[in-house]
Amino acid sequence: MTGVTRKIVEVLEGKTIAPPPIWLMRQAGRYLPEYRETRARAGTFLDLCYTPDLAVEVTLQPIRRYGFDAAILFSDILVIPDALKRNVRFVQGEGPRMDPIDVPGIERLRSQGVLDHLAPVIETVGRLRRVLPEETTLLGFCGAPWTVATYMIAGHGTPDQAPARLFAYRNPEAFERLLSVLAEISAEYLIAQIDAGADAVQIFDSWAGVLGEREFEAYATKPVARMIELVRSARPKAKIIAFAKGAGPNLKSYRQKTKADAIGLDWSVPLSFAAELQKDGPVQGNLDPMRVVAGGKSLEEGIDAILDRLGNGPLIFNLGHGITPEADPDHVTALVERVRGAKA
Repeated sequence: MTGVTRKIVEVLEGKTIAPPPIWLMRQAGRYLPEYRETRARAGTFLDLCYTPDLAVEVTLQPIRRYGFDAAILFSDILVIPDALKRNVRFVQGEGPRMDPIDVPGIERLRSQGVLDHLAPVIETVGRLRRVLPEETTLLGFCGAPWTVATYMIAGHGTPDQAPARLFAYRNPEAFERLLSVLAEISAEYLIAQIDAGADAVQIFDSWAGVLGEREFEAYATKPVARMIELVRSARPKAKIIAFAKGAGPNLKSYRQKTKADAIGLDWSVPLSFAAELQKDGPVQGNLDPMRVVAGGKSLEEGIDAILDRLGNGPLIFNLGHGITPEADPDHVTALVERVRGAKA
């Protein structure tokens, strides 16, 4: 950094900023007409992720339109299994598909060549840092081992991730190896993003909420703690946000054991509990994405409730999950203006 203040980095260091900095998960996405135009030119979704010219463009689109305090690398959590040669593809109207992995497949997994495969993504990070406004935080990211593993085992997303849960019960040693391999590869990937210019990184555990207490500890907390340990052993000053959607009461121990700089909160986390978590460090969240779709009074009330309860501590304003394709871009403008217009 060159003496320029990046507000989100300051919050990750424990500082309270009023009004709080803001970015939105999936802020580069289908709700924006400029994204849809770029996506139509890209070919496949993975082509979009692996073509630096296009990935830079879509990452910058919401920054140009809204001036968010952070840009997050445009990519996908499934580039890791794609790099592991699991034949990842995105089917229109169905979502991601890949070859399901079995016990012998897990035993054959190797990390060699993964970062070479992901070189275009790392190039995108470096190019973004050079062209972004100096004051804009650049966020890298990856999926958490548990969430990535659920797709690798089922070959697609499922409502409650029953295939992965069942696999873990039936094949505990193989499943532990899968999580371990993913943790190590993902840590290397995050380090590469940081070295390329990311100011901070976020770990997405989008399916943490389907786990019981013991399984959450084993499948969500332990692998993410290992990832953060590996990243910090190589880059001690790394700033890391951990987002475990649906984790609920588990978030308190999750913060303590992972040692993440900030904890992302989904919209189901009560603000009273969020305020307790904030006593131990920065939090990020947690507006219901449906309020952005609805707009008007419901949007304003949701924003105000978060600011009233969490605005006096270290907070990064965000949604409780990704913005949806149905969101009106004008509602996002209203959201940004209301957060930034909040009284200090």
